[in-house]
This record gives sequence, C-alpha cells and structure tokens, in this order.
Amino acid sequence: MRSAIVNAGFEFPTRRITVNLAPADLPKQGARFDLAIAIGILIASKQLKTQLHSIELIGELTLSGQLRPVNGVLPAVIAAAHEGHAIIVPQGNANEAGIVENIEAYAADSLLGVCQHLSKHQALPLITNDTPLAVGDYAHDLRHVKGQSQARRALEVSAAGQHNLLMMGPPGSGKSMLAACLPSILPSLQVRDALQTAAIHSISQQSFPEDWQQHPFRSPHHTCSSAAMIGGGSQPRPGEISLANNGVLFLDEFPEFDRNVLEAMREPLETHQVHISRAAHQATFPARFRLIAAMNPCKCGYANDPKKRCDQCTPAATAKYQQKISGPLRDRIDIQIEVPAVETQELISSKEVGESSELVRARVVNAWEVQVARQGCANALLSNPDIESVCHLDVTQQNLLAKAIDQLGLSARAYHRILKVARTIADLDHSQQIHTSHLTEAIGYRRLDTTTI
Repeated sequence: MRSAIVNAGFEFPTRRITVNLAPADLPKQGARFDLAIAIGILIASKQLKTQLHSIELIGELTLSGQLRPVNGVLPAVIAAAHEGHAIIVPQGNANEAGIVENIEAYAADSLLGVCQHLSKHQALPLITNDTPLAVGDYAHDLRHVKGQSQARRALEVSAAGQHNLLMMGPPGSGKSMLAACLPSILPSLQVRDALQTAAIHSISQQSFPEDWQQHPFRSPHHTCSSAAMIGGGSQPRPGEISLANNGVLFLDEFPEFDRNVLEAMREPLETHQVHISRAAHQATFPARFRLIAAMNPCKCGYANDPKKRCDQCTPAATAKYQQKISGPLRDRIDIQIEVPAVETQELISSKEVGESSELVRARVVNAWEVQVARQGCANALLSNPDIESVCHLDVTQQNLLAKAIDQLGLSARAYHRILKVARTIADLDHSQQIHTSHLTEAIGYRRLDTTTI
C-alpha cells in the first residue's frame, strides 16, 4: 500500500493508520480492498480533495500503483446496481462488469487514474453493456452422431424437461459425444439465469468465461474429490455442481467416481442447492444442473457383447460393477438407457445423416415454452402437488403404471419421475393430455434398473 501510494505521486502519511473493515463478522480476504483503502488514506490525509458519494471501489494494487483484476467482481457490480451506486473496477474486470445493465461502471488501470477521476481532472472510460445474450456456436452438433436413434430421442426428452440422464454402453458407442451435444439443443439462457451462473464463476478461482451467455458444460475427471465436486474449503467455494448451474454436469466413467462423492450429490439433485457449513462460515450455492452420466456395463466394457467376449466379466462381476451406483442415486436419474455399439455399415455410411441440433432445438424450445406457460418451470422441477394436476392419467393408464411399478420394483420417487418424463414427451408431441404411448415410453426409460442387473 505504501509503495503504491508513493509511486502514484502521493505521500504516505507518517502516522499510525487504523483501517476498520466493518462489520467484523463478515469474512474478508484477498486484496480486493486495496483500492478502497488507498483512496480512503488519501482522502483522510487531505491529499485527495473529494468525497465519495454512492461510489464503490474494488481492485488489487501492485507495488507500482497499477490495478490488477480480482475475483468476485460480478456479484459486487450486481449489488452496486441494486443499490443504485456507481463502481470503479480494474481494467482486467471490465468485460465482467460490462454484462450488468443499469449501472454506472468505470474501468481503471492505476491508482493515479482513479484519483484523477475522483478529483474530476480526467474521467475514466465508462463501461458500456454491448454484449447481447445469444445462443452461440457449439463445437458439437447432433448431425455428426451416426445412428443411436433411441439415445438421440432420450437426449431430446432430457433437454426439453431438464431431466437427468444415464447412458450405459460399451466403449466407443458415442456416449460422450451425445453428452457434449446436449448444450446445443437447450433453450437460450434467460438473462437472470445467465447472470446467476456467471456470478458463481466470478467468485470461484477461475478465469471468467467468455461464453457466459451459454449453458455451462462441466466434465470433471473421476478422480474429483468431494470438496471439488460439491464445494468446500475453509472459506466455502462453489464446486462443480454449482459451476454447472443452469447447465450440464457430465460424469463420464460414472462408477469410477468415489462413492462418497456420488452419494453427496443426492441431496443437491433434489433441492437444487448445496449448503456448506464450516465452524466459522456457512454458504449456500445454487446447483440446478442436468446430470448426464455415462458408464460401461462392466469393468472391461464389453459385457454381453457377442463380438468381444470377456471371460473375467461374469454375471456376478458385471452386477457388482454396476452396483457401484447406489439405488438411491440411480432412483434420482429420470432417464436410463442403453447405448449399444453402432453397426459398422451404419458407421461408415456417408448417406446416413441425422437431424441437426438446430432442428432438435426448435422442438425443445417449443416444449419448454409450453411448460413455462403452464406451470412456470420445467417438468423436472414440478412439486408432488403440481404433478397431480399437470400429469393426469385415466384409469387404464393408472393400471398400466401400477403394473409397471410392481414388475420393475420402482419406488414412489420413480413413480413421480415417470409422470414428469411422460408429461415432457406429451409436450414434445404437442399434446395437452398424456397418452398411453407417452406413458409407455417414459416407463421404458426406467427399465435399465432391472434388465442389466
């Protein structure tokens, strides 16, 4: 602080200085307060003749008096806009601050520049909001996926209703590619949701994403720790499930994740929040994400494959491998399908071209708009009381579902999730009522529970 003030052309007061960061019960760390403290010292020592009226300062100072970017600028800018205050941020955070509307935000590169602005000698450049919310270009498109008609359909249903999806199949069947295509068929993020997700990335110790307008796609390695997945630390920080908020969390090699990590996801999958408690600090982060999981049917990946037999993968060994995914966690996954290997002729055929993501996305958007108009949220987020009114079944359909639940041994949670998926399928079919075909398809997405174990 002393060096930055001196290098900016001012004198550091030769007296005892006390800086009071009130209130004392709020955690304070990092160098984000450097700029505000330096300006406070200059005003208190009467070297800077100005008064701070409804303006906030944030930034880290170098020894030379330059301003460095810091984490967590976006939430600070949003809060300043809510209070009707102006704000000065480092030049390196200008893009981040520029996405907030209705705020007077300035970008500075040095302490001296801030002082000149506050003393009205030379104004700092005003940050303008000229970044439109757009769909964006995605690297993966469904038209590049050969075959896999059932998996493509399941992906479309998952996107339309925000349903969790589990894909099981041998290596190279296209599970990872299908998951990577999911963001390209999702409806555009609303401004509020995009800002919420961008704010989570802002407070994490990662670079601010340039594609903040798009749905985030997080794919952590299976060695990911519980704190990295759920969030944590002495000063609680968001984990992967929060960084995937309003987007996709893809867990490849699902059974290879530590069991404690997977079990810790059960509550956030229901509440769409994660509560982190430490001795001195508590934090709540949003975690409204779509879980897309992929797994092999056995350790080697080729169980029941007639072309590649494995003597070690006995039925007992295969069942043991699949049972690494606990029943309660599997119960929370709405759609569970098998993704078989693509036939050679279908793979090498140049004539076989599937629908593009643009066409599929149009149907997803239509179904999404129907859900918002009807109940104000996605079908996957329906509460149990709402399910009774939105997902009405006739007597024949009730008997069909009851028989399926008894035969498949499904839980009450699975019952409600089948109804939600059936409602999404009906919305994709532009139907106000759930028909038997819709219900049958939804039931078929739960048969992985028993047919493979």
